[in-house]
Amino acid sequence: MKQQPSPAIEIQIRTRYLSEQSAPDDNRYVFSYTVRLKNLGAEPAQLLARHWIITDANGKVEEVRGDGVIGEQPRLRPGEDFEYTSGAVLETVVGTMRGNYLWLTDDGAQFESPIPEFTLSIPRTLH
Repeated sequence: MKQQPSPAIEIQIRTRYLSEQSAPDDNRYVFSYTVRLKNLGAEPAQLLARHWIITDANGKVEEVRGDGVIGEQPRLRPGEDFEYTSGAVLETVVGTMRGNYLWLTDDGAQFESPIPEFTLSIPRTLH
């Protein structure tokens, strides 16, 4: 019996504080994050949905669910990657994001890839 190759999606994230869109006096801190997704698996996979858990320094949690990312549901063949940039607004100078992506293989199997937790922070906040 042929063993099904396990899907593998590499996730890399870069963050940036957007001072020009932020208003610290109003507790509004705007961040962008750029995500690079790469299919390290042996078969194509299409990104169906995302689930984010955003937590600020006060412990306030916001969950965001939706189809695809930035209005797209990219299909990645083995070795292909896809990069997009999105944003988050916090009421504190630091927070975290984590979650998962839901994927669909060509043979109809669905799988999730966890998004490791990363930090959103204005410069010189964390040492």
